[in-house]
Amino acid sequence: MSVFEQFEPRLQHAIVDRLGWASLRPVQDEAGRAILAGHNTVILAPTAGGKTEAAIFPLLSQILSAPRAGVSALYIAPIKALLNNQAERLGRYTEMVGLRRFVWHGDIASSARQRFARDPADLLMTTPESLEVMLISRRAQRLFGDLRMVVIDEVHALAGSDRGAHLMSVLERIARTSRHDVQRAGLSATVGNPETILRWLRGSSAREGVVVDPPAPPTRRQILV
Repeated sequence: MSVFEQFEPRLQHAIVDRLGWASLRPVQDEAGRAILAGHNTVILAPTAGGKTEAAIFPLLSQILSAPRAGVSALYIAPIKALLNNQAERLGRYTEMVGLRRFVWHGDIASSARQRFARDPADLLMTTPESLEVMLISRRAQRLFGDLRMVVIDEVHALAGSDRGAHLMSVLERIARTSRHDVQRAGLSATVGNPETILRWLRGSSAREGVVVDPPAPPTRRQILV
């Protein structure tokens, strides 16, 4: 059975009907298998290589297959600009299957954050620092008690740094709040030490780890003299 066939039917329909896709890219196929199998995953692909969808599509499928209370998944980016850049895309993907996403950082109005705290979205997009602020809230247990997955974009920018250590500390606190072994996925362009990043990303999770790094498709070269 293909990975696409394993996706929840509503997601299959949306990918074909709303996005007009005829197939998945190799990185999306491999990552989908790993995530649906429950593995912690580092996904490597060049810019515009489809790694965001490689993590988000199986994540959405899992949410649709077993609806949850509170925040189901976190999307963490190192900077607000990346969050804002991805907000429309991830908003489209969640909306097309009847789910919601919310962006939380320092520029978001307090009234919007209060509405989110009362009625959490399925996917929360935030930065490491904003995530820590949320843990101080008395609502943290209700927000993250059913959290299943965390996706970290540009993971190479955080792994091994002080901010990365801070993020992992925050994630471990959230992992204790959730009743599940929170699955982790890191997205990056090609790096030389993916196994090291995978071990860093795994933290206290008991899940197996997988590096998804399919070979780049051959490109046609043209030489002009």
